[in-house]
Amino acid sequence: MNPLGKTKESVLSQAENALAAAPAMPDLPEGALTIGADALTAFIAAIFRAAGCDAPEAGRIAASLVSANLTGHDSHGVVRVPRYVHVLGLGQVRAGQTLTIVSETPAHALVDGNFGFGQTIAPLAVDLGIAKAKNTGIAVIGLRNAGHVGRIGEWAERAAEAGLISIHFANVFNGELVAPFGGVDRRFSTNPFSVGVPLTPDPPLLLDFATSVVAEGKVLVASNGGKSVPDDAMIEPDGRFSSDPRTIYGPIEGTHERNPGAGLGALRAFGGHKGSGLAFMCEILAGCLTAGGTSGPALRGPGRRIANGMLSIYIAPGGFASETFAQAARDYAAYVKASRPALPVGEVLLPGEPERRTRAERLKNGVPLQARTWEAILATARSLGVPAPPFPLSP
Repeated sequence: MNPLGKTKESVLSQAENALAAAPAMPDLPEGALTIGADALTAFIAAIFRAAGCDAPEAGRIAASLVSANLTGHDSHGVVRVPRYVHVLGLGQVRAGQTLTIVSETPAHALVDGNFGFGQTIAPLAVDLGIAKAKNTGIAVIGLRNAGHVGRIGEWAERAAEAGLISIHFANVFNGELVAPFGGVDRRFSTNPFSVGVPLTPDPPLLLDFATSVVAEGKVLVASNGGKSVPDDAMIEPDGRFSSDPRTIYGPIEGTHERNPGAGLGALRAFGGHKGSGLAFMCEILAGCLTAGGTSGPALRGPGRRIANGMLSIYIAPGGFASETFAQAARDYAAYVKASRPALPVGEVLLPGEPERRTRAERLKNGVPLQARTWEAILATARSLGVPAPPFPLSP
């Protein structure tokens, strides 16, 4: 039995069989390793199965996290496994949840995620928006009290696959990390914003970014020895800019633990007052309008549970210039890409192109992980009795 009272032997045996077929790849950078996406997904699923999730939910969480790594958004990938398992053990996120409809009309719904895993709750909310928009032409879904919903672009992609344009504003209840423009004290979370536009049969356009200079997960990756963040990504209490993960986490030496509430500094909003203003509006729309709560104290309830809110707008192109829209968008995209590169080896990329290219490369060559990220995942697995896979810790 695992600490949360569920058996895991059958799931682990299946995972071990899948993992055994995926040897680690040679010629890796010092301190890193790469793992095939399927094998990594199987191992992460085994961890969440052992932590108390049923097999379908464990698989969804694992697939979503690995998908983030595949697109190059390592900040929202498997680096979050230890944190997810930790908050599950504390009861701050719950396995096996579904949506509760708070209010509803044919073109809108306010839904509560009951603090379920975002990888379970978010697709339910998105699918509800898709169904309503296909029926009415446009729909708005307010989601509150969801666990970390991961890479917001995943949900824009889901809507685009259904032929819908979508716009998403997200916030984090109790998740203060980011200082507003002109300030040093934390007031926002990283509050991502995403837009997805289907161009069937071509790949969709996909805009997806945090409203901070970098997502908190990128600082987490950097703290594990990964790519450094920009020199101005964070701000200290005295106003100095910083790229040191300790600005957010406090002392990090000799431990896998990363508590973003332990540091004295803050992340910075991107783009000066513009990014700060967009982050503010994410709080208003995803936090206040849904009544899920903001990153600040105004709507804060008891305890320190952290949850995501998301306001999503879904648009069926058929209600507008449906016959000309996709071709007009393709023509304009081609015109933008034809701009002369600023550098001889440069290229103008459309929103979503970097992610698609990274996914193709990593599906072929494996998902790169920093050694300390892998060590933290292995430590979590050991705590649940999940055997280590046959991957070396370093090349």
